[in-house]
Amino acid sequence: MASLISELADLARYGLTQTARAGFYMGQSVIAARLAGSQPLPDDAPPPSDLRVADWLKEIRAAFEQDWRNIAAGYYRMPEQLIEPPHRALLRSIAFLRDVPRVAGRRRSEGHSDLPKEAATDLPDYFLRNFHYQTDGYLSRRSARLYDHQVETLFGGTADAMRRQALVPLWEVLHDRDPATVRLLDLGCGTGRLLKAVKENYPAIDATALDLSAPYLEEARSLNDHFRNLRFWQANAEDVPAEDGSFDVVLCAYLLHELPPDARRNVAAEAGRVLRPGGRLIVIDTLQLGDRPELDNALRRFPLRFHEPYYAGYVEEDLAALFDAAGLEHDGDSLSFLSKVSAFDKPGGALFGPKAT
Repeated sequence: MASLISELADLARYGLTQTARAGFYMGQSVIAARLAGSQPLPDDAPPPSDLRVADWLKEIRAAFEQDWRNIAAGYYRMPEQLIEPPHRALLRSIAFLRDVPRVAGRRRSEGHSDLPKEAATDLPDYFLRNFHYQTDGYLSRRSARLYDHQVETLFGGTADAMRRQALVPLWEVLHDRDPATVRLLDLGCGTGRLLKAVKENYPAIDATALDLSAPYLEEARSLNDHFRNLRFWQANAEDVPAEDGSFDVVLCAYLLHELPPDARRNVAAEAGRVLRPGGRLIVIDTLQLGDRPELDNALRRFPLRFHEPYYAGYVEEDLAALFDAAGLEHDGDSLSFLSKVSAFDKPGGALFGPKAT
């Protein structure tokens, strides 16, 4: 009886906070759209998705229901913080909404405004872009502080819930192992949100977070600095500073769609190289064409509405073939709202080691 009451209390807490979360970020989306004004699309743009507002609301609800089912099933714990403290959310909201007119003005006057190459001569040209039209691209502390708020606003407050779906294929290989014996690499960790979820569930795991952006890496460090067995590397995911077979698990979250084809292949090859035989790569990224045909037009329109220079190529990429070329075997996919989680295993060894005793 006590466990049932506890579970019902957790469900009530989850439902109330996530409903508030969705309402807050959807409200932000409405305000941002009014501040931005109309953004014309090319005449040859694909038609809008047939989904109505009510349908999108059902999709958001389904994403939260899927997240709760996984929590209740024990695939991962209830997050320590389901919703940001009100004062912090308000400050981020103000900063985000102040930036919207700058973004909208840049889109109308220039289409998009990529960063000058001299802004960071040690970074690859493809990285010097204002992805999503965000001010400063990935190269400023302001951008890093706004990023999570921007993404949650874009996806109606479901970004963290979608991101947590990567913990399911991680649970499949770790739930009966000793996490202290496992080395994990977060490849392109961004602001460290997925890394935080991993460490909340497996605090003893030996984790390395890698990102090319110094400001985003600093944001990830700030979010996760209370965890132990954690290090941060500023490096290119195309050239990981680690020996072959150094990691048991590699995570890759929302990185591949930001890369041109050659870089995407290089990152796939590096993921395969640094995984030990028997290790697992977990990729979470956007849906691709054909995953949910009713959303294909929305995927085609997305890079036209937001500055996503490599997205159209990504949604047509054959991920199984991409990682097969890197020596990894596709173990399956699962979908969550607008995201897809894919698992790839490296043959040639036992999947991890002896079970925990």
